[in-house]
Amino acid sequence: MKLLIINIKELLQVRSENPGIVKGKDMAKLPKLTNAWLYIESGKIAAYGQMCNLSSELPGFYETEILDVKGGFVLPAWCDSHSHIVFAQWREHEFVDKIKGLSYEEIAKNGGGILHSSAKLRKMDENELYDRALCRVNEVIAHGTGALEIKSGYGLTTDDELKMLRVIRRLKETCPLTIKSTFLGAHAVPPEYKGKQSEYVNLVIDQMLPRVADEQLADYIDVFCDKGFFTVEETAKILDAAMKYGLKPKIHANELDFSGGVQLGVKYNAVSVDHLEMSGNEEIEALKGSNTIPTLLPNVSFYLNIPFAPARQMIDSGLSVALASDFNPGSSPSGNMQFVVSLACLKYKMLPEEAINAATINGARAMEIDKNLGSITPGKVANIMIMKEMPSTGFIPYSFGENKVSKMILNGKAV
Repeated sequence: MKLLIINIKELLQVRSENPGIVKGKDMAKLPKLTNAWLYIESGKIAAYGQMCNLSSELPGFYETEILDVKGGFVLPAWCDSHSHIVFAQWREHEFVDKIKGLSYEEIAKNGGGILHSSAKLRKMDENELYDRALCRVNEVIAHGTGALEIKSGYGLTTDDELKMLRVIRRLKETCPLTIKSTFLGAHAVPPEYKGKQSEYVNLVIDQMLPRVADEQLADYIDVFCDKGFFTVEETAKILDAAMKYGLKPKIHANELDFSGGVQLGVKYNAVSVDHLEMSGNEEIEALKGSNTIPTLLPNVSFYLNIPFAPARQMIDSGLSVALASDFNPGSSPSGNMQFVVSLACLKYKMLPEEAINAATINGARAMEIDKNLGSITPGKVANIMIMKEMPSTGFIPYSFGENKVSKMILNGKAV
């Protein structure tokens, strides 16, 4: 299939070669072409240029399907590197508890939170879980997401964790967006192991991990390394076991306290450390010179009314930053990456260019798919979003109350 997109007001994130990741001051640079065209062939980005040079740079263009976006914006689809999109039921009742003043930890102690989601998921069969997750996947696609990491972690038994991961595999096989799968058996300690946390850690290592690896259900291993969940020592024990199966780590770290999870992630060469609401100079110094990507989740701070991660300090220190939604029923009941980008500008004081870099090329790197996605680069997969006509790039985060995506192209095809 050949597709030529014409009359693009601004073609954003245009890079002749894959940058891999964007750091520090370079995050404020977002290469673009104005009054542009983009040519897609066999599902990949083949060429681009300015409209005034179309006939000379792309002879024979009239033989292709032509899509006139009439002054719209075009940019790579969002790469959302942290989500929990497979779950059984929403937790809107906890929303009311939050309004009444209960904290996330208090709700969890009262049987809410992750354990509530676990109880509901255990009762639901794989087909219904898939159907519900598919609706949410289609929703995030409609808002511009073209790549998504999905975690398990609401099963908390061997069979139910495997059930979740099989649903994720099925989504991989049936959905047009790119999906990465993460095993998060160490998301919380289930009620039947209350007071026996070390036994549950052993269950994750001795029973869950071998089954996950045997069925090749996960790309990554994750642990909730934080106050009230899993200690640094327990996390290290799980990561050591996962390494034997070739699973790379992605760690929940420092959402609720200065847990040491960031430093541990760097030590284990984690692909990313995610959350980081409770971070300071020591965490930033640990990340410097490492390959571990700090992935920030502003929806969580907004929804739980907890501190926002020090993104500005991280970027000014020369670090890369990725943005993700953390779409889940308890602390981020939205997978709208347009809103994530808006929050990053409003609360992290990130420039629009920085936020877009964090949600595209850096998000792709946090899933190790930057060679194929995350920028408008010849040879990359054509996962792009077409936004309506706007005054400028800054309008993308500025106008946060509407869906600005008019059409999604995934694998070179309209969806």
